[in-house]
Amino acid sequence: MNTNALLDWFTVLVLFALLAAPSFLGYVQDRRIDRQLKQAERRTHGSARIHLLPARRGAERAAHSRAA
Repeated sequence: MNTNALLDWFTVLVLFALLAAPSFLGYVQDRRIDRQLKQAERRTHGSARIHLLPARRGAERAAHSRAA
């Protein structure tokens, strides 16, 4: 009788794991994406001035050379 009870519990645990696995994997993927977005946001805030100013100057020079 103990063997049947053990197998029943094992069956329930395996079925629970199979049903919960996709939800858990989706949660892990969402966390990874959120972490990547936060890292990208931090990088753009810190270096936005450095990268945007030379691009504006180059665009202004091109506009002035076309007008002349």
